[in-house]
Amino acid sequence: MDNIYLLMIIALAVLAIADLVVGVSNDAVNFLNSAIGSKAISFRTIMIVASLGIAAGAVFSSGMMEVARKGIFNPSEFYFNEIMFIFMAVMITDILLLDFFNTLGMPTSTTVSIVFELLGAAVAMSLIKIAADSGSFTDVVNYINNEKAIEIILGILLSVVVAFTIGAIVQWVSRLLLSYQYEKKAQWVGALFGGVALSAITYFILMKGIKGTAFASNSYAITEGLTIANFLEIHWLSIAAANFVVWSVLSYILTTFFKTNIYVLIIGAGTFALALAFAGNDLVNFIGVPIAAWQSYEAWVASGVPASEFSMEVLATKVATPTLLLFIAGMVMVLTLWFSSKAKSVVKTSIDLSSQEATKERFQPNFLSRGFVRLAISMAQMSNHILPDSWQKKIDKQFEKPVIALSKNRVHELPAFDMVRAAVNLMVAGILISIATSYKLPLSTTYVTFMVAMGTSLADRAWGAESAVYRVAGVLNVIGGWFGTAIIAFIVSGTILAIISFGKGAAIGVLLFAAILLLSRSYISHNKKTKELRAEDSLNKAESSSIQGVIIESAKNISNVLKRTNKIYTNSINGLAKQDLNLLKKNKKQGEKLSNEIDDLRDHIFYFIKNLDENSVGASNFYINTLGYLTDISQSLDYIGKVSLKHVNNNHKKLKYNQIKELKEIDLKLDEVLNQTQNAFTNQSFEEIGLVLNHKQELFDMVSDKIQTQIARTRNEESSPKNTTLYFSLLLETKDLMTATMNLLQQYHDEHDSSVAPATIETPKDE
Repeated sequence: MDNIYLLMIIALAVLAIADLVVGVSNDAVNFLNSAIGSKAISFRTIMIVASLGIAAGAVFSSGMMEVARKGIFNPSEFYFNEIMFIFMAVMITDILLLDFFNTLGMPTSTTVSIVFELLGAAVAMSLIKIAADSGSFTDVVNYINNEKAIEIILGILLSVVVAFTIGAIVQWVSRLLLSYQYEKKAQWVGALFGGVALSAITYFILMKGIKGTAFASNSYAITEGLTIANFLEIHWLSIAAANFVVWSVLSYILTTFFKTNIYVLIIGAGTFALALAFAGNDLVNFIGVPIAAWQSYEAWVASGVPASEFSMEVLATKVATPTLLLFIAGMVMVLTLWFSSKAKSVVKTSIDLSSQEATKERFQPNFLSRGFVRLAISMAQMSNHILPDSWQKKIDKQFEKPVIALSKNRVHELPAFDMVRAAVNLMVAGILISIATSYKLPLSTTYVTFMVAMGTSLADRAWGAESAVYRVAGVLNVIGGWFGTAIIAFIVSGTILAIISFGKGAAIGVLLFAAILLLSRSYISHNKKTKELRAEDSLNKAESSSIQGVIIESAKNISNVLKRTNKIYTNSINGLAKQDLNLLKKNKKQGEKLSNEIDDLRDHIFYFIKNLDENSVGASNFYINTLGYLTDISQSLDYIGKVSLKHVNNNHKKLKYNQIKELKEIDLKLDEVLNQTQNAFTNQSFEEIGLVLNHKQELFDMVSDKIQTQIARTRNEESSPKNTTLYFSLLLETKDLMTATMNLLQQYHDEHDSSVAPATIETPKDE
């Protein structure tokens, strides 16, 4: 039985490495968001700076995560075997929970997850012990560190509100002073801003970096006999003031004599500081529990006492984490940062929600987001009545965005926000985390950095009339996910603890196997989705500025749509014929995917038209009509897929043999026409379209004949209203599908002129 604990230590070590990977994928958003969003620094440089920050934070952070040892529960109330079960339940829950949120691309808090997992497992173990001793439910308070748990929860709630509010206020003031023309301001203005930002970031590095090192408890004559940590806390004001003066002077020298962009320096320093803080603060969220388990195991082995009798009072003492383990953990984190695709998807969520430019909105509006937006509009209207018009005009002028000379079709290459907002994000996050650290307040770095970014977005008017309800909905979804993290972590960790407690080694083995399966499935699913985004048959935006250019350029799109149309229609008919529910479900998803891609193209119309000159209006008409026909095709396919799935899913009577036979006849004829058309577009042999159009009447006549046949059948022999409704729906929607397809082909046939060279957008040479 004793060997089980050694195996658990090995399993926890493996889980710690896996947890580091999923943890970095989640928390990378904390320090990469501002630098990537502003595009102030190249991506490679950002990654190098962040990697150095992580490495430094990991190596110099020798402080053990006390919350894993005694912060949530009272260790003296548990025996060694019980503590090991608690730690195992926490790690299994943590890795699955973080990977789940990473797969969704949603940032969550590793601090909150580990805290509530420890709380859930400890409460579950306490209840098991109380039940075994026939005690009272109220005795659970003896096992849990209630004061610390409440402090952590209140700190989390406050950090969300405070970070958003302070971020919004500082950004509004910064924009009011600097405007979007910040690079044209006097050099002393940039130097002053640099002094504030860099002194805040430097102080943040001192508080989060030095206080976590082994020599933070040392005292020197220069520190007045106080420890370094105490000296920093007592003299924070004078240190901050000296910092401000030094950095302001240095910023002025750099901008005046060396022509340095001070905002780039701030963003680089801020990225390093937050990466250092992440490694120093959140690293222990991933390895704290396994190391606590290992040190508990060492103490138990040395004691010679049975596992069920060895009290864990040893966890109440503070033990430093070995530097070698921190170094190894830091290297795992750096490698994950470079190679994790999930980290990039989590960062993308945060950047999209704070983007100044139009993006594809991921979240749908809800009644809460609409309510908040209406409230904000009302407050803005009130302020317009209160402030004098002259003031209002001056404020609005400071928030006017400059026109950037970049092709409208290449809007995705613009930074999500400018360097002022990126600098404010890093500065405010650093200040708030430093203040919390100095007062020993529990804080989630994820919550602070994300909410600061959202607050600055609001103040910077990034959430306009066309995006506000979507962005607010996104923020509410992320916040809801945070609270969901706490609840899920508590319940799942407690449940797993109960399973381990009763099943012992066998239960641990089964749970670890299940965790491996779930992680593998998540990895495969994420890779599949990533590949789908790069799929060959995905649709591309038009960039040409003439009708002939659009025809040539969109040929591949039309070919892909026709290929997918053929497949979706055939699968719908085959699914109905075979009553294959799985095929119909997959087919419905394919129809929705095609519809969404065409919607994306429609969203691009604004930029396409803006890019055209006055002599190219015909190209916009052609493009708009083409998208209209493609939309009609996708809507018909979507409807056919839905009614087919609904019929089979509701277990209605199968279509009759003759009905299936007639639908297959249409399908085969449509397959022949669509294949011929697809080849014409693939090979850009637009003359062949005329041959296809010759079959137009034949197709319509075939569908009309089937409709007449079904009418006669209904009057004489049909007995199922559901079958009749489905069959007529399929025939009528097929007719609409054919109409849209033929109209599309007719347009290409009429407009194509091989004697005219297509005009395209000229790309500037310096790009």
